[in-house]
Amino acid sequence: MATYKGIQGYSVQSLASDPSPTASVVGQLWYNSGSNVWKYASEGNGTWAASNPLNTGRHALGAQTGIQTAALCMDGRFEGTVNVTELYDGTSWTESADSIDDLYARGSFGIQTASIAASGATPPGSVMSNVTESFDGTSWTETSHGVNTARRGSCGCGVATAGLITTGKTDTANTGVTETYNGTAWSEAGDVVTARQETGAAMASPITAALIFGGNVPGPATNQTNSWDGTSWTEVNNLNVAKTQMVGSGTQTAALAIGGRTSAPGAPGYQATTESWDGTCWTQVATLASGRAGGGAAGSASAAVTFGGYNLGALDLTEEWNDPVYSIETVTTS
Repeated sequence: MATYKGIQGYSVQSLASDPSPTASVVGQLWYNSGSNVWKYASEGNGTWAASNPLNTGRHALGAQTGIQTAALCMDGRFEGTVNVTELYDGTSWTESADSIDDLYARGSFGIQTASIAASGATPPGSVMSNVTESFDGTSWTETSHGVNTARRGSCGCGVATAGLITTGKTDTANTGVTETYNGTAWSEAGDVVTARQETGAAMASPITAALIFGGNVPGPATNQTNSWDGTSWTEVNNLNVAKTQMVGSGTQTAALAIGGRTSAPGAPGYQATTESWDGTCWTQVATLASGRAGGGAAGSASAAVTFGGYNLGALDLTEEWNDPVYSIETVTTS
């Protein structure tokens, strides 16, 4: 019979306290001499956990960029538009410099200290703008080059010097127009397969590899997913649940589609569902604490943060996603 030492290469250890739950200790067994119990480290599936809320609840954000421990939330709607910017440090939100233009539903990309927010709209009547603003970690500056197609409800991905926005709604109709940004000016690129607005997005290397999913076509939500190769969009495997006003995080080969709203007959309006993309197909994973649409997200497929949104009112909720989740368990017998 195999022994623990034969399997692990060492005997069962006696420890005064438990080690930190990390990937390096998964599968290990030890005796905790402080609490006189046997312990082991395990790896669980991804979960959402509540974090500190935004200072200003909002939806239809103007920008949502960064990573789980350094995210940016800019502008949005709450009883009108708000031009408040907040920065997240992995624990709490701090208000930063306000944006220049009071817009909502802008396309955005970048990191917390170097972000771009493009186009958007201002009520009443959702007047479209083609303005571009850049953020340097401290303040916003309006650039001299606006987008070629003014719109709201677009999605974006990339870094501040090499990014893109795509889809959205113009003054007259949904659009599939894609524009790339080189840090100075915008250039029109290949159109999306199906024109729509309020899509989720994820990216890999700047401009050359991106993923968009869902959206409003208009009327019913769509489950269509499109992949970008730097030149054109290709339709790939669909989401399991057709949704609009989702938010996304991750890359072209490993992404999350978070929350959203569905108009499918008999289905709940605001969704708490999360789907994970592995480069080929979507899989439903753990749900949010509550359904919401039109919020923001930042991070990767394994470490993300989502914030704000709408569900019968503007929300200030913040939740963090981690996958996998490492934990220390007590050995029990029954």
